[in-house]
Amino acid sequence: MSDIIQLLPDSVANQIAAGEVIQRPASVIKELVENSVDAGAKTINVLVTDAGRTSIQVIDDGKGMSETDARMSFERHATSKIRKADDLFALHTMGFRGEALASIAAVAQVELRTRRECDEIGTHLSIAGSKVIGQEPVSCPVGSNFSVENIFYNVPARRKFLKSNATELNNILAAFERIALVYPSISFTFHSNGTETLNLRSGSMRQRIVDIFGKKINQDLLPVGVETTVCNISGFIGKPESARKKGAHQYFFVNGRYMKHPYFHKAVMTAYERLLPLGEQVPYFIYFDVNPEDIDVNIHPTKTEIKFENEQTVWQILLAAVKDSLGRFNDVPSIDFDTEGRPDIPVYDPSQGFTDAPKLDFNPSYNPFKSVSSYTPSAHKESVPDDWDKLYEGLRGGEADAGITPAPEPAGMFESNESPADGDCTVDEKSPAHYQYKGRYIMTAVKSGLMLVDQHRAHTRILYEKYLGQISSHNGVSQQMLFPEMVSFTPSETVLLQNMLHDLESLGFELSPMGGGSYSVNGVPAGLDGVDYVKLLKNMVSEYADTGASAGDEISRSLALKLARSAAVPYGQVLGNSEMESIVNELFTCSNVNYTPDGKPIVAMLKQQDIERLFG
Repeated sequence: MSDIIQLLPDSVANQIAAGEVIQRPASVIKELVENSVDAGAKTINVLVTDAGRTSIQVIDDGKGMSETDARMSFERHATSKIRKADDLFALHTMGFRGEALASIAAVAQVELRTRRECDEIGTHLSIAGSKVIGQEPVSCPVGSNFSVENIFYNVPARRKFLKSNATELNNILAAFERIALVYPSISFTFHSNGTETLNLRSGSMRQRIVDIFGKKINQDLLPVGVETTVCNISGFIGKPESARKKGAHQYFFVNGRYMKHPYFHKAVMTAYERLLPLGEQVPYFIYFDVNPEDIDVNIHPTKTEIKFENEQTVWQILLAAVKDSLGRFNDVPSIDFDTEGRPDIPVYDPSQGFTDAPKLDFNPSYNPFKSVSSYTPSAHKESVPDDWDKLYEGLRGGEADAGITPAPEPAGMFESNESPADGDCTVDEKSPAHYQYKGRYIMTAVKSGLMLVDQHRAHTRILYEKYLGQISSHNGVSQQMLFPEMVSFTPSETVLLQNMLHDLESLGFELSPMGGGSYSVNGVPAGLDGVDYVKLLKNMVSEYADTGASAGDEISRSLALKLARSAAVPYGQVLGNSEMESIVNELFTCSNVNYTPDGKPIVAMLKQQDIERLFG
């Protein structure tokens, strides 16, 4: 029997490795930009076409490569970052595995132009599917110019599962921002389909955060800084009033590398206990400077999971640093008493031994009743005329003659002379009178017993179907704003907003672009009285980013649900009988009476026999 185990060809092995390293176009951006940073570049330009599907280009002014290094860089496990295994515990570079370029070349068509400063001429290298197509000398500036085209062209299954251009571009921008936030001394530019999206000049860390996320975030940042023998922590945290339910910008970096760390996230949120409403998040940008020997980054190919040797100690240091920042820098509003017209309170002087009592001037002969002493009952003119009964002529026929209809006596909530039947909770059989319980539930008697309706969820279902209908028919009613408000979005949020604009306009929003990711809110859907439109729009974009909806119908449902939740009757709002009647009637005209769009129950029944059993 022949042997069945064989060594895989390099082309197949490279594609397998590429599946771990290169997951989407954003992975290519991450690897190439990190290489540019390691090469000592001061300026890095990134250009993408069709969200990276067609082409990705990364140009830097780093030290470049020789002809031999350019060829060797595309071999598997070929790297200039480490030489022996011990170097893994003393890393000072972003990359070290030597897999990135080999993985990219295995699934795309790559061209490289590079030149060192000491060389008079550069090298042009072309590779497709791990095969070198050509190599020739070329005239080019110092640095490297990588061009990656037709990603996953030879792996159609992977290319088919790429998301929409908006989603992929959002992921690319997220990866790009994570690197730009660490290196404020490097200038970055980002172009999408020939349009400049980001232009980040070198500056301070705070300025880099503001350049990426907008000027509004500057007023919400509090500095954090602590130096210990275990680690140094620096960066910024958000004020409690900047908290939001979704879309908070939260970043951890260790030794210049972005990381995800739920354990440290818990430390930050613990410091905000009793300062934030339940479920809300604050932005933070926290940078750890740790001895490379105390961390292990060689856990996952994406290098976003990092193991700390003194994890619990770092947790305590982080918690103390955030609490200290909140206590020292957060402006607590002071009590400002009204001092105008206050009495002059003398200051106690111990040398005098006593203080004179304050003196008040008053008129001892003043009598407030003397001014009306001349008033006598005889001088009072009768205010009721003698012929007062003529004022009511025409009403002697009774209430019916006057057009007055007596109010009907409300039917008893628990009275029912009919036999109970399961499922008989139709609108026709409900009581005309309703009762609101603790500002949350509407109670009404029906044929089969007592029906309880969650007022907020019922109104959410009603508004959801209303807004969904407006989107589908494009006839949303817009209420013009007397004073338009400005709302700013980050570059990644702006990409998502472009995909949502059509549906937002169908709902009744009117947004005018003002440049730089800012929009003027000129009109909002009618019926959103008292709602913070700016916060609502930010939350809708953030929720869209979290759900990753790509189909038009999915976007419409997500927008309609978010808008309905914001505009629905809140818990605790007192409703009149006519308002409760309107909610119940409209609820029973909906396509689904029993559940909200996200699957939560709306109606509950307490059957007649169960009520009678309670009084058995």
